[in-house]
Amino acid sequence: MSISQIARSIKTSPTLALNEKFAILKSKGDPVVHLGGGEPKSKAPMDAILAASAHLNTGEIRYAPADGIPALKQAIIRYTEEHYNRKVVPENVMASSGAKQAIMCALHTVLNPQEEVIFPAPYWVSYPEMVKLCQGIPVPAHPEDGSFYPRIQDIEQRVGSYTKAVIINSPNNPTGAMYSAEFIADVVDFCEKKDLYLIMDDIYHRLIFDGRKPINCYDYANDFSENSKLIVINGVSKLYAMTGFRIGWAVASKKIIQAMANIQGHQTSGPSIIMQKAAVGALNGLQSCISNLNVTLENNRNVLLAHLNSFEGVKTTMPEGTFYTFADFSAYEKDSTKLSNFLIDKVQVLTVPGVEFGLEGYLRLSFCGGIKDITQGIERMKWALDLNSPNELYIGDRKLVRDWV
Repeated sequence: MSISQIARSIKTSPTLALNEKFAILKSKGDPVVHLGGGEPKSKAPMDAILAASAHLNTGEIRYAPADGIPALKQAIIRYTEEHYNRKVVPENVMASSGAKQAIMCALHTVLNPQEEVIFPAPYWVSYPEMVKLCQGIPVPAHPEDGSFYPRIQDIEQRVGSYTKAVIINSPNNPTGAMYSAEFIADVVDFCEKKDLYLIMDDIYHRLIFDGRKPINCYDYANDFSENSKLIVINGVSKLYAMTGFRIGWAVASKKIIQAMANIQGHQTSGPSIIMQKAAVGALNGLQSCISNLNVTLENNRNVLLAHLNSFEGVKTTMPEGTFYTFADFSAYEKDSTKLSNFLIDKVQVLTVPGVEFGLEGYLRLSFCGGIKDITQGIERMKWALDLNSPNELYIGDRKLVRDWV
């Protein structure tokens, strides 16, 4: 049997593979702790549930327009005006089956084979694979100063004759770093001058801490014409804890959205109407769930960092948003995949290897679970790695004895 060259080049999503592994271990009754998760544990908003169930009860579950139902487009238009101070019309909006599909449609729309897409590193695990699915070339841009905060020079020096687009994700997955307004302004200006597409992955844009305010890319744009190459991606997955509903969207020029909708129409026919109704309910309903989630996440972040900083040799950077921290464990093990597997095998704690995000020696740890998971997970990790810890550890009724150095 032969499979395509593209299929052979694409790796399994490590985050989804971890979720599957967690489910298997949990179903066996193992006391596994998942610190690699990418979804808030709070429940979906009741307004979303009621809206979905109301439509479900009609029994009229039919095809929806490929680019989204009018009610959802209107909700996205209101959201864009409220949080981006940008007035758009329905032709500027496409709803999709998650922000991931919106990015995928955008890449299919703008990329020709062998054209390049630049994105700062560390980066979300799917960016390189998504670019490769479009027969493009992913070009990670590591900040020259070794930090998690790129400068415009880090982008500029990787631009060549084949560069077609730039992807910016801030706050950033996996680091939690919130890029500065100066950097966002520089990127918007640079892409306009160089005639490059700019895809703003804003899926975490309001999950920010310590009194920070979201940074609005439109504040720095000059081109609002139909020639604009700015594409803003968002969705309900993170902000409203609705990961399983799979609803995201894109806002861009009419020509770009029309092309993206044509592609999506042939890929999936468009997102489920039930899920779209739920998204309408979330966007139009009570918004207190967002502030509540932010308070919970900020507290969880502080607990996680306090525990991590008790490690001798672990280096951390305070996350300013999202629900991840990207910690340097290279003092214990430079091979992050080996380290992640060790922690699963020895103490049943799931983490995501840093190499999957473009930086070896790190682990991505999530703080979107409960305080109990965070505390237990870090305590187990410390016991497994810190040889000054007691030789024995109890997980429930099970006694573990360290038999490694």
